[in-house]
Formats: sequence, C-alpha cells, structure tokens
Amino acid sequence: MQAIVQTEEKNTASLELQEVPTPQLQPGEVLVEVKAAGINRADLLQSQGNYPPPPGASEIFGLECAGIIVDAGDTDRQVGEEVACLLSGGAYAEYVAVPAGQLMPIPAGYSFVEAASIVEVACTVWSNIGMLAGLKKGDTFLIHGGAGGIGTFAIQMGKALGATVAVTAGSAEKLATCKELGADILINYREEDFAEVLKNKANVILDIIGAKYLGQNVKAMAPDGHMVVIGFQGGIKGELNLGLLLAKRGTISATALRSREVADKARIVKSTVENIWPLLEDGTISHHIDHTLPLAEAGAALMKLEEGSVTGKLVLEV
Repeated sequence: MQAIVQTEEKNTASLELQEVPTPQLQPGEVLVEVKAAGINRADLLQSQGNYPPPPGASEIFGLECAGIIVDAGDTDRQVGEEVACLLSGGAYAEYVAVPAGQLMPIPAGYSFVEAASIVEVACTVWSNIGMLAGLKKGDTFLIHGGAGGIGTFAIQMGKALGATVAVTAGSAEKLATCKELGADILINYREEDFAEVLKNKANVILDIIGAKYLGQNVKAMAPDGHMVVIGFQGGIKGELNLGLLLAKRGTISATALRSREVADKARIVKSTVENIWPLLEDGTISHHIDHTLPLAEAGAALMKLEEGSVTGKLVLEV
C-alpha cells in the first residue's frame, strides 16, 4: 500500500508517500480502506520527534480516519461497512488495522472527510469535559486555543451542555470564528490577561498550553473547579501555588487519549457515540474544516498547522 513515511528524523518537511507493507490483522482487528484522515497537533509533535507512538502502535502518522471495512478479520463486523476510526497511529495510509472497539458509525449526513475531522476531537473533548470533569448546565467553561480543532469542537459541546463558554485566541479573526460557534466570552491573549477576566469564575478549564498557563489557570478557577491539561504548547514545568489550589478545593487532571489501553479507548468511543453522535446528526455540533489536502501533501499540511494559520481542522483525502 501507499503510506506517508518520514525519511529524515525530526524533519516535518521530509514526509513522503512511499510503498509499505499492508497491515496484518491481529485478533479483534479489522482492515479499513482509508478514504480520509484527520490531522492533529500530535502528528506535528511526532514529526518533530517529540511524541513517539505507544509501544506496539503503527509508526505511520495519523490518529483518526474514515473509510470502508475490507477485511473483518475474526470480528463480527461486516465487509463494506462505512466507519470512522480512533487510532494510535496509521491513518496516513491507504489501509489501516483498527481494533473493533475503536470503530464508530459515520454520523448520518456526514461524508468521509467530515467524519475523519471529528473522531479525535469528539473523543478527546467528551472524555475530558463530559466523562471526567462533568461539565454541566450553568458552568463557566474556559477553553484555551478556541479556534483550533479541539477548541472549535469544545465551544459547541460546551454550549450544547448549557455552559457559558469563554475562549482565548490570538487574533480578532480567530475570536470572530469562536463567536460564530457560540462562545460567550472572547479573550485575545495577546491583549488581555484571561486570569483577570475570569478570576474565580471558571468551573471547568480545558488547557492545551500547560506550564505557561498553570498559575493563571488556578487564579481563574472557581471554587471546586476542575482543570484538565491535554497539551503542553507552553512547556511541561511550571510553578503551582498549592495554597490557592487548596483554598479553592480545585482539581487538576492531565490526560492523554493515544496511550490508553484498547479496552479504555473502546469505553470512550462507546460513550462518545452515545452522547455526541446525536448532536452531530441534528446539527447542534458541526464539523469545522479549514480545508483538505491530498495524502501526498501531509508534510505541507503539518507545517501549515505549525504556522498557526489554521482554523478548525485539516483533513487529508486518500
């Protein structure tokens, strides 16, 4: 099969389309012919040598895709089924092996491209904000990176759950996109201190920045608030005022989806389909795709993501 291969270590520009072996199925897996693959910041980090795949996972890039089952293996799935897939790797290719528990139906009315753009963000946001932090009606929900792939989805999910949504972003254009998606409080982090704007008000915080925002997040946190860290764009080591965190009875969680066990991913996939797919199908939450590119341009797509000019998601068409 054809797949994207990195030919030079830590060089994002060195991604090339090459001939590689088609995956061999393990027990409990199906073989999916990939029609579209979503692009995530984790792929960029992997290309830079900062986020290697978990042990046993495919070295090929890509954490989400949509396509058609062409070999059902020893599972009860059917050849010809159209599916969306949550992966530990392998999406930037013509075929990928997928554990059956990580298969989802294509949301009604969605194309392969549209479905490939929402798998990772839906599972990430729902598992952290719905399943872990328990965001509820009336909460104030702070999202960092509101115009990104995670952010654009999280805004809509927050509104669907009845929360007041606050976002940070770095330009008026990106904040305008956030407003269109339903964000209530718009903060340009280049011009305002979000911790002052939201001091003691944020019940749930979804953070992709990490160390750089640690102190400010605790300041913004409401009593009994919950901050979930899912990224480290601002570093991995920061100073924490435990006294303030204790006074607020605050909780800080740090999670990753890619490294979870297969059974745990299946649990998240099942809950995401049950709770989020109806909102996709009735239009309460919509995909937000910046644009698509052919598979061969994966390296260029990741460099575009690094530039910070992307709003929403990029998708590769296979």
